[in-house]
Amino acid sequence: MKARHDPEAAMDEAWYRLGMLLVFIAGFWEGAAALFFRLFTGKEPSVMIAVDYLPSPWCYIGAVAVMAVTFGAVAVLDAGHKKALARQETKPQGVA
Repeated sequence: MKARHDPEAAMDEAWYRLGMLLVFIAGFWEGAAALFFRLFTGKEPSVMIAVDYLPSPWCYIGAVAVMAVTFGAVAVLDAGHKKALARQETKPQGVA
């Protein structure tokens, strides 16, 4: 079993957290934030909110699709992280 202070385990955890953060930010910004800007503000579409360039019904469908993909990616990342932690727990001590 790897100790939590093991640099390799810490780096794996850092990559997992970075991946989750990037997926969540991108999904939130192109999904929920795009819907908010489209529905409640008079802002024009920008490069940062690309889904707002779509015409009326498609921008909403695109934003919901982005949110669904985001939730799916977060679920896959979380399941992979749990499997990796379980593998680390079952390794005999002294095995890398």
